[in-house]
Amino acid sequence: MLLNHIPSTANDVRQCLRIAGGATTGFLLSKLFGLNYGVFFTVFPMLLLGLVPRVSAHVIRQMLLSSLVSGLEVGLLGGLFGDQPGIMTPLVFVLFLYRFAAMSRGSLFLFGASGVLNLSIMLHFSSYPQVDLNTLIVTNIGATLLSVLLALLMTALWPDVTPRTPPKPAPKAPHRMRHEALLGAGVATLSYLVFQVLDLSDSLSALATTVLLLFPMHWNGALGYARKRAMGTVLGVTLGLLVQFILYNWSGLLLLIVPLLWVGFMLCSLAHVKEASGSGVGFGAMTTLGILFGQYLAPGKDFIFSAFYRVGSISVAIVATLLACYLLHKLLNSFEATRFG
Repeated sequence: MLLNHIPSTANDVRQCLRIAGGATTGFLLSKLFGLNYGVFFTVFPMLLLGLVPRVSAHVIRQMLLSSLVSGLEVGLLGGLFGDQPGIMTPLVFVLFLYRFAAMSRGSLFLFGASGVLNLSIMLHFSSYPQVDLNTLIVTNIGATLLSVLLALLMTALWPDVTPRTPPKPAPKAPHRMRHEALLGAGVATLSYLVFQVLDLSDSLSALATTVLLLFPMHWNGALGYARKRAMGTVLGVTLGLLVQFILYNWSGLLLLIVPLLWVGFMLCSLAHVKEASGSGVGFGAMTTLGILFGQYLAPGKDFIFSAFYRVGSISVAIVATLLACYLLHKLLNSFEATRFG
């Protein structure tokens, strides 16, 4: 699973150091300063440094714009129509639709991908009355800005040894792009509705899974990623529990947690880089580990229960999302204008 038969290049090792360093630093800062929504500060550097091997001005603009636009949309629409699901549902569909359309075109993939994740998480949190919407939006924007600064810092500390050739997106037929945008937006909106109807305030990993499964933007890709995500979740939870067992009564000491967490991120990022498939087993393990420690490591919280709960909730999320993807895929393929192939 860790693809040990594939040799690591100097660039691969540097990228692993950047991912582990950025995620660990974000986690450490969120705990030292007692910041809300520590998951943002831990996972966002992973997204930026893991999905985009080379940080450029174009990449930074996409990340910052995505966070600002998502915050503005959640603030305005959530404040105006948050208690009116009949109005919010079609609006949410439109918001997801243009993000998946941007992902399908390729050149703005990061804007769409980070926007879908930002929007899903903030809509989820903002639906609970105890959550301060302004704090949520400001924290999200602040975490995005910090992730950009950390990405630049890590790139300066561990730059690539040899230049990378940026991949060029393959051209797609218009009917395929319509299929991908509608499939992603439809399933993401359905996920939004499910999390609104059911009391799933403690299921952030499951919510993230329903979104990440949509990143391939077609049925075969979602099916392949589902297996990788399940394996990554088990790996991430196993590493998290291993850290807990090693530390035992000292699991609340950041001085001991940080180096072990860095080792865990390094192992996951090594698997991620060797897979070279965007979002795979390593990336799933890395985000699971980041969510566990960033969001659920706090005094008075049962970390062990949280870890096992992640496995169960993510398993249900995978099955439900795949079923929705398959049914919508079949429906869209019934029409020439939205056929995938």
